[in-house]
This record gives sequence, structure tokens and C-alpha cells, in this order.
Amino acid sequence: MNSRYVIIMAGGRGERFWPQSRAKTPKHLLPIVGSKPMLSQTLDRLSGFLPISNIWVLTNTEQRNAILETCTTLLPENVIGEPQGRDTAAAIGLALMLVQQRNPKATFAVLPADHVVQDKKKFQAALETSFHIAESQKSLVTIGIQPTYAATGYGYIEKGVTAPDSDFYTVERFVEKPIFETAEAYLKSGNYFWNAGMFIWRASVLEDCFKKFIPTLYQSLQKIKKALLKGHPLGGLLETEYPELEKVSIDYALMEKAENVVCVPATFDWDDVGEWLSVARHFPQDAHNNTVNGQMVSTDAHHNIVVNEKGHLTALIGVQDLIVVQTEDATLICSRDRSQEIKNTVKKITSKYPHLT
Repeated sequence: MNSRYVIIMAGGRGERFWPQSRAKTPKHLLPIVGSKPMLSQTLDRLSGFLPISNIWVLTNTEQRNAILETCTTLLPENVIGEPQGRDTAAAIGLALMLVQQRNPKATFAVLPADHVVQDKKKFQAALETSFHIAESQKSLVTIGIQPTYAATGYGYIEKGVTAPDSDFYTVERFVEKPIFETAEAYLKSGNYFWNAGMFIWRASVLEDCFKKFIPTLYQSLQKIKKALLKGHPLGGLLETEYPELEKVSIDYALMEKAENVVCVPATFDWDDVGEWLSVARHFPQDAHNNTVNGQMVSTDAHHNIVVNEKGHLTALIGVQDLIVVQTEDATLICSRDRSQEIKNTVKKITSKYPHLT
């Protein structure tokens, strides 16, 4: 339908996937899992659901050209580069403004650029259900993922009631990333979904929520919108006005406060592959539980993750529980239980060797 749009959020740097992920070639432009870049896989999942002209990508100015070079089917005018990151509420507010200019009666989805979903048919079915709900009632719709383990790296959605024969639950509340004991309790209760950051809403319904819950940000965006209507170029307006926008997440600013949120349970497979540890879920392991994406020879090595580029061999002797990632100009060697420190290490590298980040 021409009134349906998808906004793909592709502005992250993916520091947890250093040294493969860099500022100009982040995680979503790499084949972290599969043979294609993650953003290309996201576009493939939408193929046949709506025309490419109705798909927008929100990124940053540093990555915009690389996205257009990687995903050649995207329309250049639909790839918007933020001059500065102002968190998800500003990005989604910008998307709302642009979509409304295209079609005031639009309904649009917001999807991450870098998640792994193999079952395209079930994914599109969930998206169709979500669009139908958003179009037929004044609800903000999110797609919830059924937890499979006590994850502490995801936010959670507590489900409320569901009407007989309905396709969705009401949402009691959104919960920030919990400690392990709390996540374990959520898993056992069966009353929680993982929050995958997938949202579907009518533009007019979302606008009402912006007015109510984020009025300062809404007024700032309206200033940009009015200037656009007067013929000012978007790029120039973003350079001058965007860095001044209120910086806040859409979850905290809006979703946690709104009372008209419903959740559609996902039936498709899903993984957000948020760090190197998660890669182990998508590649085969050898007899010693080593996960390899590339070439490796090992002697008495156990439970390691090895990722290297074509033509490079990694040899492991007598080591265990390591993450070893090689690129042309950098190598990461990290204990598996300290993988969360990679992001902070990238900050140190940025100060000393900025060309490697």
C-alpha cells in the first residue's frame, strides 16, 4: 500500500564488533552473519512487502555514502544522514516529519538495520498484522520476541491482557535491561517479551504522542518542517537545527509513558547479534567448541571464537575462552568473559589511533 512506509535505523557505530566494525563501515554494512551486509539482509526481508520507494534509511552523514554504495536499490533522497546523533526520539521524530510530508495519512514501521531474521515469510506476516492493527485503531504497536534465555542485554516488555482471538497483547510496561536474577524471573514467569526495537504506528497517532510527551522536541521538529515547506534544503536545516534537538530515547520519552501500546508476539527467529559472543550462535563449532568464521588450526584449544579475513590463518595452541578477530590493520584478542569491555577499549584506541576506529 502506498500509505505504508518503513524507516530503517542505521546510525550506530557497532563498537562491540571492533576491529571489523569502524565508523565508516559499521556493523550494519558488514556480513557479520550471512553472506550479505546486515542492512542488505534487512532490505531483502522487506522485498515484496512494499516498494523500495517507501523505504527510508536514517543514518549519519559519515555513513551515508557507504550505505548508498552498498545498497544500490535505495533512493538517494530516502537515505538521510544525521549530522549528529541525538538518540532515537529525535531520529523517529525526523522520520515522522518526513513521512508526513510524503503522505499525511501514512502508517510507518521503525526497524533496526542489523538484526538477524531468517524466516522472511513469518517476519512479513508479523509486520502485516502490526500494520493492520496500527491502521485500524489508535495504538502504538511493537513486536515482542519470546525470550529463550535469561538475557541481561535486552530490554523487556511485560504483557498485559489479550482479547479472545486477537493477535496482540496490551503492554503493562517496558523494563530496562535487568540483572541476571531479574531476567531469570522474567523468563520463568512467561509474562515478558524481549524488546527488539520494532515499532509500527500511524503517523497521526505518533504525532499526538509527541505533542503530549515530548512537546519541546516536537516544537523543534515543527520548526524544521516549516522551513522545509518554505523551500529550505533539508541538509542545511539538519546541520544548523538538528544538533540542538532534545536528546532522549523513544522508549524513555514516549513508549514507557503511553497507555495505548500493544505488542504483537513474533513467531519468526530473531537475534540482534550485539557482540562477538553472539556470533557463536550462527556458525558451527568444532569438536572442542571453537567457533570459526574463517581459517583456523588449533592444538589443545577450547571454547574460542575466531574470526578472520580471507587469506589469513589463525593458529591457536593451548588457549581457551578467547575471542580472536583479525583484520588487515588490527587484531583483537579478548577473554570471552570480558567482551563487554571492547566498547571502552575502542574509546582508548580512538584517542591514540583514530584512523583505526
